[in-house]
Amino acid sequence: MNSQFGLFALQHRGQEACGISVLKDGKITNMKDEGLVLDVYKEIQEPETFMGNSAIGHTRYTTAGDKKKYNFQPFFAKNEYDQIILSIAHNGNLTNAKELKNELEAEGVVFRATSDSEVILRLIQKNLDLGLRGAIKATMEKIEGAYSVVGMTRNKFFAFRDFNGIRPLVLGAVDEKTYVVASESVALDAVGAQYVRDILPGEIIYTNENEPGKLNSYMVNEERGKQRICSFEYIYFARPDSTLENINVYEIREKSGEKIWEQAPVEADIVIGVPDSGVPAAIGFSKASGIPFRPVLIKNRYIGRSFIVPTQEMRERIVNLKLNPIISEIKDKRVVIIDDSIVRGTTSKRLVKILKEAGVKEIHFRSVSPPIIAPCYLGIDTPSKDDLISANMTTEQLRDYLGVDSLEFLSTDNLKEILGSSNHCFGCFTEEYPVAKGEEIELFN
Repeated sequence: MNSQFGLFALQHRGQEACGISVLKDGKITNMKDEGLVLDVYKEIQEPETFMGNSAIGHTRYTTAGDKKKYNFQPFFAKNEYDQIILSIAHNGNLTNAKELKNELEAEGVVFRATSDSEVILRLIQKNLDLGLRGAIKATMEKIEGAYSVVGMTRNKFFAFRDFNGIRPLVLGAVDEKTYVVASESVALDAVGAQYVRDILPGEIIYTNENEPGKLNSYMVNEERGKQRICSFEYIYFARPDSTLENINVYEIREKSGEKIWEQAPVEADIVIGVPDSGVPAAIGFSKASGIPFRPVLIKNRYIGRSFIVPTQEMRERIVNLKLNPIISEIKDKRVVIIDDSIVRGTTSKRLVKILKEAGVKEIHFRSVSPPIIAPCYLGIDTPSKDDLISANMTTEQLRDYLGVDSLEFLSTDNLKEILGSSNHCFGCFTEEYPVAKGEEIELFN
């Protein structure tokens, strides 16, 4: 049941559905359903079936493909005897999935889902006569975009990461013979594994039934491997207690608060952070400015992240359910509000309205990410350009729209300084991506 603990730790990465594949005595069993990890695991009738020697799991939030059950992961392929021979879970987005799907269908491959992840599965399956490593290599040479993948066959476990390392993937060890791979280091902590290292861009790791306990590593193309992990992982997506590429997420968030104080100081009485990801930044802002931090936005813990709720109207209504201010702490005060980002602007506008109704005297809004001016094609579900408020308004216009006294965004240069390098994907802030963005159309119509 260790996979359950690992998925609990990654629940923040997706709340729509989850699934697991377990390998036991050469047989792969799969289970997936919509809902949170706890709900799905509760449905397991015979837990013994899922006690195996290898498991992979996935928590889903939709980026490509619709929300039908056949799109839930892990995806698996069967042989002619109806036995599962291969199962994978994928985080990221392929940019050339549509053309690859057409190519495979022309060769007679049948697709069961409308997700780009199935393209990865079918390519590996098609090339299995090259051996597992050869099949993965052939797949990586064809697919483009962002992909961190874990998977297994009936006798091997494997994981691989795209040549730009856009989505995170870390390796841990429970003991000399037991390895864990996950999107974030918090999942290693949850299953009692020690962090070993990050899986490298363009690397395949795999086990071999002839050498139990040994983990093999293979670099597909040394020249192509570049470090371009998504900067938005640090700002918003990852858990603050995670470490990605040897950089602690909490530290980055706190530093971003300090940095935006240097960049845009203001006179105020208190600093508040929008929970959860805005809080470390607010603490950093308070440290640097000497303005006291007060945790006055109380969050209802039982509502998911509004960013991941599918419809706009629901998103707006959730803000009121989700955040409630302690009025006595902010009435007649000049308040600095720190948030991780402004995406559509609706949540921020609602929040400002809530604060004004609570009697705040001045509101100074600070976003610790640069303006998001472009959608993500690489695995984070930012909306199209039409819905990105910073793509359609100047900071001045946005300040008026939100109804705040001042508004500032962390500059991209300052973000690079905090992260310690430019070796990240900053596509949503700069519209320059590490990979060509492919066709801008619904993936599978």
